[in-house]
Amino acid sequence: MNIGVSVFLTGHSGNPGDIAREAENLGFESFWVAEHIAVPTHYTTHYPRSADGKVPPFYAELVDPFIALMAAAQTTKTIKLGTAISLLPQHDVLTVAKTTATLDLYSGGRFIFGVGAGWFAEEAQLFGVKFAKRWKHVRESVEALRELWTKDEVSYEGEFVKFPPLKIGPKPAQKSGPPIYLGAHDPKYALKRVAQYADGWFPANLPAEKFAEAIPEIKRLAKEHGRNPEAIEFGVLMMAQGDGPSLDTMKQYQDAGVSRIITLAWAAASGSGVEAVKGLAAIAERGQKV
Repeated sequence: MNIGVSVFLTGHSGNPGDIAREAENLGFESFWVAEHIAVPTHYTTHYPRSADGKVPPFYAELVDPFIALMAAAQTTKTIKLGTAISLLPQHDVLTVAKTTATLDLYSGGRFIFGVGAGWFAEEAQLFGVKFAKRWKHVRESVEALRELWTKDEVSYEGEFVKFPPLKIGPKPAQKSGPPIYLGAHDPKYALKRVAQYADGWFPANLPAEKFAEAIPEIKRLAKEHGRNPEAIEFGVLMMAQGDGPSLDTMKQYQDAGVSRIITLAWAAASGSGVEAVKGLAAIAERGQKV
């Protein structure tokens, strides 16, 4: 089982390069950085993971994930580097195409682009996102990115993403572009989206038995869309704090078709990211036994 570690990085966390190097030395297979660009002072969206429904204050202090991962790329050699997740509709697609291609180039093809549509309506509205249609915006952005990453001249005409014929570089180290994973959580809607246009899926906290139901359905739908169902990868983001998944739980995920478990180093948001990652070392060791 591949074991990744995800971090909420703020100005209190320390250098991302040091944190990623520690993760690599401990045997983690991948290093993931979260994104929130800005937090409105006034909002009505209920945040389900806090007792009072309020967005954690540190969300407003999260660093730019692409800059953090570039720092991580310079201090590591083999660990994969990903966003978990980037709020794709909040980005200009041409700018993010160049940023991600540059990151993939300088990391030697180690970048995984984890994306989502976002759950925070008021944050999305800061960037002019039509929240009710944000998933269509994601799909258009994904389609455009693949063209921008791989073709010498490209244009795109969608409802939200559109640009005339243009040239853009550099191109990513990965010839087909970085794999794009969806961080969508609700299987009711995610399965079709993953099957249509994603290279992978890593929802938060989805139980192994739910994956056992969802993965065959995604593969069936992918085949209907003319895609190779075996090329889609599956992971799970474990949001809970503590000792992490047991060996038995990891095996259950593996049996269901999941190849990566990403554990979350919550403590990195308010203190040393290196120490936060060290505190999860046993999970990386456990994964090597699966």
